[in-house]
Amino acid sequence: MYRIRFHGRGGQGIKTASRVLGTAFFLQDFEVQDAPRYGAERRGAPIFAFVRAARTPIDERGVIRRPDLVIVADDSLPGVPAAGVLEGLDAHTVLLINTHETPETWRQRLNLAGPIVVLPAAGGAADRAALPYVGSACAGAAARLVGVIERERLTAAIRTELAALPEKVIDENVGRALAAFKAVAEHEGRVQEGVQTPARDYARPQWIDLDLDTAWRSAPAIHAALTSVQVKTGLWRTRRPVIDDARCNRCWWVCSTLCPDGAIRVAKDGRPEIDYDHCKGCLVCMAVCPPHAIEAVPEHAAQPEAPT
Repeated sequence: MYRIRFHGRGGQGIKTASRVLGTAFFLQDFEVQDAPRYGAERRGAPIFAFVRAARTPIDERGVIRRPDLVIVADDSLPGVPAAGVLEGLDAHTVLLINTHETPETWRQRLNLAGPIVVLPAAGGAADRAALPYVGSACAGAAARLVGVIERERLTAAIRTELAALPEKVIDENVGRALAAFKAVAEHEGRVQEGVQTPARDYARPQWIDLDLDTAWRSAPAIHAALTSVQVKTGLWRTRRPVIDDARCNRCWWVCSTLCPDGAIRVAKDGRPEIDYDHCKGCLVCMAVCPPHAIEAVPEHAAQPEAPT
């Protein structure tokens, strides 16, 4: 059975990529499972999806813990522990990463024993994390790496999954997928089907027995608000809202009230200030600002904040 996991950010088409690859497997006469898993449903938040494919009925359920192939659409994710990119990787697992860096650079950074394949990232984009075709490119590369999916089946899968979109958009997705399919040709068939561990070979984990605590000691001990400030959810952001102070009308109750994460505070003079440590880049504030004083800026192009 092939066990494949996609990792990306909200807005990159990771769910669609898993469906495209799953449909391509299906058209190649495989039994298939594919499903996405979300954390916070925000643009830029980490997301993963998985695909299982086998010639026999699939009895496994749930997330994939020991993948044969891991596809990373955004190369900022391996450094985010909550994304879980490296979970379950071993010497058998192939890592496909969409990046400008070399495989040797990533091997040194991640200290991995398994094969690393690079899908060259598109250049010249203002906001590469938001490219609408990165999912199709990753699906195309994955199809070549497993070595059992033909170009025609991949093309048919994309046209099936994107049938509701304009023909021009579908053609662009097909082109990006086939380009990625070609780009990793030297690694065709690199991904091998994983073998399921028989129940008789199951080894019990090394449990550590702990004495039972009294109820007052083991109960949750959160007695105050604002305990989530330690989680820097601003790391999810791909575009940041920037307030043009000259155009701001100080109608602070609009943006600060409608921010779903309470990441906009108000100064004493009524000027709204954005907490970039916790702003996830959903851009609700930009959409509701009456004088249109908030602009979305690609995160990599934003000016660093002055030290306080």
